[in-house]
Amino acid sequence: MLTYVNIGAAESKNAMAKKGQHVVPAIRGGWAVRRTGSARASKTFPTQDAAIAYARDKARQEHGELYIHRADGTIRDRNSYGNDPHPPKG
Repeated sequence: MLTYVNIGAAESKNAMAKKGQHVVPAIRGGWAVRRTGSARASKTFPTQDAAIAYARDKARQEHGELYIHRADGTIRDRNSYGNDPHPPKG
C-alpha cells in the first residue's frame, strides 16, 4: 500500500528544513527525492539506495538535512550536513 507523505508541514518552522531532501516512496513505484515543502519529486529511482545516494549529495551541497522514509512514510533516518540545529553533546 502506498502512503502519501506530507513533508512540508512539520519541518517548515525549522530553518534547516528549507534545504531538506526527503527520500520517499514514489507514486508509480521505486523511490523519489523531494525537497522539503515540494509536492513534486526532484528525481525518481528504482531503488532506495540510489535515491539515498543522490539525496545525500544534494544535502551535502546545500548544507541541509536528509530524511529517509520507510515504505509506509515514517521517517527511518535523518542526517544533518550543515549547521546542525541539535548537535550531539560531548
